[in-house]
Amino acid sequence: MDLSGLKYIVVGAGLWGATLAERIAVVLGEPVLVIERRDHIGGNCFDKIDSETEIECHVYGTHIFHTKLRRVWEYVNTFSSFTSYRHRVFTLHQGHVYPMPINLATINSFYRMNFRPFEASALLAKETRKESGDCVTNLEDKIISLVGRPLYEAFIKGYTQKQWQKNPRALPAFIINRLPVRTNYNADYFDDQWQGMPEDGYAAMISHMLSHPNITVRLGVSFQDIAERISPDSRVFYSGPIDEFFNYALGVLEWRTLRFAYTVENYPDFQGCPVLNYADSDISFTRVHEFKHLYPERGIQGNKTLLAYEYPQAFSPDDEPFYPVNTSENQSLLSVYEEKAACLPRFVFGGRLGSYKYLDMDRTIDAALGVFDTLKNSSGIKYR
Repeated sequence: MDLSGLKYIVVGAGLWGATLAERIAVVLGEPVLVIERRDHIGGNCFDKIDSETEIECHVYGTHIFHTKLRRVWEYVNTFSSFTSYRHRVFTLHQGHVYPMPINLATINSFYRMNFRPFEASALLAKETRKESGDCVTNLEDKIISLVGRPLYEAFIKGYTQKQWQKNPRALPAFIINRLPVRTNYNADYFDDQWQGMPEDGYAAMISHMLSHPNITVRLGVSFQDIAERISPDSRVFYSGPIDEFFNYALGVLEWRTLRFAYTVENYPDFQGCPVLNYADSDISFTRVHEFKHLYPERGIQGNKTLLAYEYPQAFSPDDEPFYPVNTSENQSLLSVYEEKAACLPRFVFGGRLGSYKYLDMDRTIDAALGVFDTLKNSSGIKYR
């Protein structure tokens, strides 16, 4: 692969890298090379049609596009139309199924009552007062401050321990910020104004993003494969693990990974919803995905359905990193790596792996657009 004279290189063909490559190619009118060490584009939102069931399978777990950011919504809609899908999740606790996130239906089912919204609010206030402290410093304190201990013990504690293999008191409070608590019957998982699924899937959308003739994509190529051949004049946008970039010289950042066990069941519908969480700690998997529910408008017929059982596990170098473990020790190590990265002005680190942050898809795209804004302004070029 000839890298001589190449001005722009993007490492990683996920949403962050694809957005930057597309903007550089279209707005700056410059050639850009995208390398991806996997055998497919799209990062963890990659999907494909399962050959046996003809169901769109999200290979790395269910991904729902949702955003409050108008510019992100307008941007992605230039590459795909979106369905009107609204995500709803349920959780199994001690043999009973409840809506998740916690809402009025969850509260009433759990307490076997028929509270009205103001009565549910009063109940939660009473429960949270029992253990209210002066400050909230960890995940357990945070969720108890919102819903009290009984709901925390039922729906959050066991699931969290399986997910992270850590005591919830050792995890930062902000991890739970993505999960709303409601005292009405709104069962939508997300509150964002714009939600949906790309009509033809994420892989098709990202393929469209990378289809410009100025973009060259090379799969099965890692940054280490080309690092010594990169021109000193090249700008590199890197979305691999930041600690791996520096050969783990300062230490290894901690991740959690996932294992998916796929199975085909001979039923037209197995669990009745796209995602069913398993809250109890004595069940080893955290949730089950049934992908046909993500695209109900496709009207897939037949007596088969595709499931994926999701098992969190410790990360090893052969695994795909999914979730950064945001302990104070890892954040301190990240800060030192970020200081080293700041000394490399030709390199921009971003995306989930490069920033060591769990980013929703819209935030990933928005971050990439922000990086491109800086690049564009330094080039003196206006948007076309």
